[in-house]
Amino acid sequence: MKVITLILFITLTSFSLVQTSVYVCGASGAKKYHYKESCRGLSSCKQEITKLTLKQAQGYGLTLCGWED
Repeated sequence: MKVITLILFITLTSFSLVQTSVYVCGASGAKKYHYKESCRGLSSCKQEITKLTLKQAQGYGLTLCGWED
């Protein structure tokens, strides 16, 4: 029974279907990403707020906003 439970646990946790969405100010020139669209760091954004996946944002070299951590 323990073996079946262990195999089931490994199988279910090894697949990550949920992609975390983040927000950035503008399509280019952004330096930070934000978990919430209502983040204080986005309050002065004069461009369009764009939604990306966390992996995309990190791939562009963006870092987490200081208000979020």
